[in-house]
Amino acid sequence: MKKLLDERYYNGIIAAMGEIRVSATAALPVTEQRHPRARGLDALPGAEVLAIILDQQARSVAALTTILPDIDRAADLVAGALGGSGRLVYAGAGSSALMANADGLELPGTFGVDPARIRLLMAGGLPVDARMPGETEDATADAVAGTQDLTPQDVLIAVTASGSTPFALAAAGTARGRGAKVIGIANNADAPLFALADVAIHLPTQPEVIAGSTRMGAGTAQKVALNMISTLAGIRIGQVHDGMMVGVVADNAKLRARAAGIVAGIAGVTPEAARAALEVTGGQVKPAVLVAQGETLDRAQALLKDANQNLRAALGRRSNGG
Repeated sequence: MKKLLDERYYNGIIAAMGEIRVSATAALPVTEQRHPRARGLDALPGAEVLAIILDQQARSVAALTTILPDIDRAADLVAGALGGSGRLVYAGAGSSALMANADGLELPGTFGVDPARIRLLMAGGLPVDARMPGETEDATADAVAGTQDLTPQDVLIAVTASGSTPFALAAAGTARGRGAKVIGIANNADAPLFALADVAIHLPTQPEVIAGSTRMGAGTAQKVALNMISTLAGIRIGQVHDGMMVGVVADNAKLRARAAGIVAGIAGVTPEAARAALEVTGGQVKPAVLVAQGETLDRAQALLKDANQNLRAALGRRSNGG
């Protein structure tokens, strides 16, 4: 809070970025306010406390219905990077970074994104135990180092509940200076981060039931927003077909069984035929669907290449004799 209210601290950021100004006399931001139902919280029966927490969590998610156009725009930027030659970078500190990095870690397995095209930046590094020191959110040099090689083909998602975390601001400012697109996600309406963002996503959540504990409602809203962005982006780059993850990397028994089910369902063949097709394609689902329908591996790969790796389009080309 001291730095949040210290205008001289932000003057340093203003001098570096030239775009941000925060008033030292501003009212407490939403993320630091006390929830209206929190008075006497510690004296209530457990079930009542849980009901208040659940209500606040549900309201945090419901609030996202008002910002769907912003999430749509963010997904377009991510799809542009991953559908082209760009990289997707997540940056944040503390709980916000955990939400962001959890999303990024899922993209290779779910959508077949090359892990080398995903970069995870967390102030202080990803923890290996329960130690998550707070002072690392001020480590702006690390944020600059992690983003100084970005290009106009890349996209950075910076996540910070307050919208004023130095690590996130430094990452966003550096990325912007390198020509990369910036998606800024914060829970305060006047977040300084938004001045650095191509797409600003304000998550209009309530004060926390435990004041300032943004791992709660704010974190839940961040998690849902990030899931929505990456899932819509995955759909737009052709890694989802009829609600199935056709870009899945089947690297364990469960996912191999799932892949076989996907191929069987789309191609209209038996599970045995689906598994045989996956053997031919080395476990890749999209070409396996075409192989299961009678195409050679070379022909399947050519159809997908002509369709920009979109299975629905490749199936259409096949049925039309393309």
